[in-house]
Amino acid sequence: MSRGMLFAPVNGEGVIAALDLPQPAYRVLLALRSRSEPGGRVDMGQTQIAALLGLSRPSVTSGLRELILARLVTKQRNGVYRINAMLAGYESPASAQRAIDDMEADDRLDDPNFVARYHQAAEDYREQLALERRKRLHIAVA
Repeated sequence: MSRGMLFAPVNGEGVIAALDLPQPAYRVLLALRSRSEPGGRVDMGQTQIAALLGLSRPSVTSGLRELILARLVTKQRNGVYRINAMLAGYESPASAQRAIDDMEADDRLDDPNFVARYHQAAEDYREQLALERRKRLHIAVA
């Protein structure tokens, strides 16, 4: 694969900053972006990401979970991720436009509810974890 200069369709840093992600998530996102193919595909496992960043694997797992909740990254399968089409690099403006045109509306960084949806998804996830902990505790006590 030739890795020449890639065209990035939008400046998403403002939206990403507004998400107020945990620090490891930002580091993981930057690492994935810097190693992605045109279109945003990244072949890199959590162990590789952890070694690259000097983070623990649980920190990388947590960072990836936040990026997935925020719809900035999708997991295609173990060790294969795809960066949001509006953050990925492309070989041409035309290929970037095609990818953005094919996006789901909820994944678009320019959707006015993008940040609020992440915060709601993160809250829902944490509530689900708390519910599961309560259930396990109840079962253990019973």
